[in-house]
Amino acid sequence: MTARVRKLIGGAGLLVFLAFYIWAATAVSDRLPDNMVVKLIYFAVIGTAWGLPLRPLLAWMNRGK
Repeated sequence: MTARVRKLIGGAGLLVFLAFYIWAATAVSDRLPDNMVVKLIYFAVIGTAWGLPLRPLLAWMNRGK
């Protein structure tokens, strides 16, 4: 598989994952208590944690340039 095809597939997978991740994060945030500190911590963690599950996909996309 060429690098161009891997990047195309990976880019589409990235968009699908992020759409689901955003949907799930907002669905969970609706169930949080109405406390600003709790929501601040939640969104700080969720806002930075999205990259962790994408590491294998990004590594696969950039393999064998």
